Amino acid sequence: MTHRIFKSKFSGVYPHYVAKAEKKGHTKAEVDRVITWLTGYTQAQLQKQIDTGVGFETFFAKAPAMHPNRTKITGVVCGVRIEDIDDPLMQQIRYMDKLVDELAKGKAMEKILRA
Repeated sequence: MTHRIFKSKFSGVYPHYVAKAEKKGHTKAEVDRVITWLTGYTQAQLQKQIDTGVGFETFFAKAPAMHPNRTKITGVVCGVRIEDIDDPLMQQIRYMDKLVDELAKGKAMEKILRA
């Protein structure tokens, strides 16, 4: 079964990530920082992915280097434990959701980036 989110455009969800962070006093630059940390995209590469309207499947397939510490991202997103998700793509999407959640909740950047 393919989840709808896999075909959803990253550029369609990205503004929601930014809005969630900004509503809590954080910036687009901070959202970009956690996304680039996770995926290995440069800022220019991230912007290109947004501008070209790729889906999540392509966004993660083309990610230059998923961060090795991403497996330290644990917890619950949408009622599901991230570490219990079997589908690798869904897990990557939920890692990103969790990072944005932590940013919005005011967690320190060093802790968000699993430094």
